[in-house]
Amino acid sequence: MPKRYSIAEARANLPTIVDEVEAGSTIELTRRGKPIAVVLSRQEYDALRPERPRFSETYRHFLERFRLEEIGVNRDYFGALRAASSGRKVAL
Repeated sequence: MPKRYSIAEARANLPTIVDEVEAGSTIELTRRGKPIAVVLSRQEYDALRPERPRFSETYRHFLERFRLEEIGVNRDYFGALRAASSGRKVAL
C-alpha cells in the first residue's frame, strides 16, 4: 500500500516526498480523504508508458501486411475523403 499524503501535507513535505519516490516508494495524494493522484519515479512512469510508434509508421506496417483490396477498401477511397473545394465563404 502506498504512503498517503493530503494535498496540504504534500505542499509542506515536497522535498521529503521526492526523496521517498526517488528511493522507490509510490506516494498517493488525497483531497478530503479521497485519492486523486499518485507520485511515482520517472523509471516507473517510463515502464508504464512505453514509447508508441507514430501513426505513419504503424500505417506503413499495416500496408506491408495487408492489401487494401483484401480488407474491402478501394485505393481511391482515401482521395475522396477530403473535399477539393476551397471551403465556404465567410463574411468578417
